[in-house]
Amino acid sequence: MRKQILTGIAAFGLISLGACQSEEADRVEDQAEAEADALEDMADRAPTEAQEDALEAQADAVEARGEERANQIDDNGEIAPSEVPGATPNQ
Repeated sequence: MRKQILTGIAAFGLISLGACQSEEADRVEDQAEAEADALEDMADRAPTEAQEDALEAQADAVEARGEERANQIDDNGEIAPSEVPGATPNQ
């Protein structure tokens, strides 16, 4: 269930950001997502709850690093107001 929710959120995020990212950033993010998916698959087959939780946490970290790296590629580390929760863009 958790994997389906995360996949849905990720798909929504990709649709929202798809037109905004460079091809290089897309490749970096896609690679991170593939690695995270592999870790989540391993988590699904983990023999204990603790191992499952550890693998899911690792998958989340891999995906977060991939997203961060993709953002750095596109804006050289600059954080847009739209990327900061609660911030509003200057008008």
